[in-house]
Amino acid sequence: MQNTNSPSAPLIPPRFLFRFSGPLHYREKLWTADGASLGPQFALLNPAALDGRRALAEVRMAWSNDGLAFSLTVEGKRQPVWCRESRLDDSDGLQLWIDTRDTQTIHRASRFCHRFAFLPAGGGRSYTDPVADQMLINRARENARPVRPKDLQVRGQVRPGGYTLSGLVPAGALTGFDPAEQSRIGFTYQLLDRELGLQTFSVGEGFPYAEDPSSWATLELVK
Repeated sequence: MQNTNSPSAPLIPPRFLFRFSGPLHYREKLWTADGASLGPQFALLNPAALDGRRALAEVRMAWSNDGLAFSLTVEGKRQPVWCRESRLDDSDGLQLWIDTRDTQTIHRASRFCHRFAFLPAGGGRSYTDPVADQMLINRARENARPVRPKDLQVRGQVRPGGYTLSGLVPAGALTGFDPAEQSRIGFTYQLLDRELGLQTFSVGEGFPYAEDPSSWATLELVK
């Protein structure tokens, strides 16, 4: 991880100087009984490399008219995962922010902006069930339509040294999602691991990406 206290560390992270746009590839069948099985061709770009940060995982993602799906594998852990359904914000796992209108000029979320959390564990009586849920965006001008946890799909497997995680956000959970009319989305993610650190897609720590859609990147929906 980059030492931001070093005299040679830049005052402004290099990622902040760019507005990112990358491809999000189409896949007709996003989800099976085993989750989202996405090959290397679905890997998202890793802008964090500009800041000299090591990726915690390769995040893969795809789209279809049925929605958006992702998969990832975290490895190299020595400590157990820490996940709690009641504490989505600081649990190990992935959060997604999606703006179906890709409105890069607003600083407060609209009803087209969504936030979801996916955890590899943390649910059920023994905290071993994977979790998927919607989260509110702080300071939003208008909240997205409420989504029930059962409307989302999630598969997670905790294993020695890490975990696998995949999820599906169906089109019905995304207000304004219409690939035929809107071929891009605003997007960022946060992959948090209490042991390994933090990985983000657009800007990173020190910037209000959790609530400011203007700091998100763009994903182009391509076939």
